[in-house]
Amino acid sequence: MPRDIPSLPEVRRTTQKKRDAWWTVLLVDPIATPLVRVTARWTRITPNQITWGALILGLGAAGCFAMGDWRWLIAGALIYHLSFVLDCMDGKVARLTGQGSVFGAWLDYIFDRVRVMACAVALMGGQFQRTGDLIYVWLAVAVVFLDGLRYINSLEIFKTRHTMRKQIKARMRAARRAQNADDVAFMEDLLRANPSADIEQDLNGAAADAEDAEHTGSEAQSETVEPAPRPKVVDLHQEFRSRFPVYLRFRSFLLRHRIRTHLVSGIEFQMAVFIVGPLLDQVIGATVVAGALLLVFELAIVYKLLLSTRDFGRTLEAFEKDAAEKDALEQDALEQDGTEKDGTEKDGIGGNGLSTAA
Repeated sequence: MPRDIPSLPEVRRTTQKKRDAWWTVLLVDPIATPLVRVTARWTRITPNQITWGALILGLGAAGCFAMGDWRWLIAGALIYHLSFVLDCMDGKVARLTGQGSVFGAWLDYIFDRVRVMACAVALMGGQFQRTGDLIYVWLAVAVVFLDGLRYINSLEIFKTRHTMRKQIKARMRAARRAQNADDVAFMEDLLRANPSADIEQDLNGAAADAEDAEHTGSEAQSETVEPAPRPKVVDLHQEFRSRFPVYLRFRSFLLRHRIRTHLVSGIEFQMAVFIVGPLLDQVIGATVVAGALLLVFELAIVYKLLLSTRDFGRTLEAFEKDAAEKDALEQDALEQDGTEKDGTEKDGIGGNGLSTAA
């Protein structure tokens, strides 16, 4: 009995990420997404079973790489790509059928690392046996190291950004005195949700809307309706965007096509080493170029994080300054109220004295 699965466009909307690696968007999703719909509709295969299938194919690719001959290299490259297609399908099936689990995410991550290590050792070991060139031994170490570095760096950057957001929300929660922390919105999230947004145009439009609203409110105050509160937008990438204004246009263009700006990530690195290099019989060249580009993009991310931490510090200082100004205004208002109250009481006493004397 087939499952009730939506149409292919709806499956694309549900399962595909809003932004992904260009290799996945261009060379994997066109194959994986229709297969996901067929798998979910006509079979009872679980996402974890697909993850196991991806690992088995990856180990099969490693076996082909270990043979060393160019024919086996081509076979290994093709099998590795099929393994990666399955690796992309498990998450899509989980999202489509609601079978996702924390254990499944862990299994997918661990199997990915096992597949990369096995294929790196097998590919470079096979070439070492064929040529006797010691450089392949160092390349095997470099591939495993760079793959681990990429994922460790990604995890630590995520934790740092999460900590900064958490502290900002805590400051806003304290400043608003138990108001909902959802009143804070981050520019990065808004741009991710709306890739076609133009920041400068949106900011100018927001300013114009504010002026129009103020002008309209002054003309018809009797009919004024209090607008719904808008979240305070915090931009932790302001300095980076100001230094690289072209980045905004480039980023918007890529996101409209679901491609993330991190053009050489762990995925592209793996594909260059295990697919492009073997297919072209240029294992050394593909590995060296891909490794260098991966390091360049990782350093760019670290630099972006550095600038983001500066924006974070300025944001906290702005919160503290606003809080101090509000406290000063409240103190002035209290003092003014006290002065007016004292003057009123004195006037009352003087009036009573005159009446008594009369």
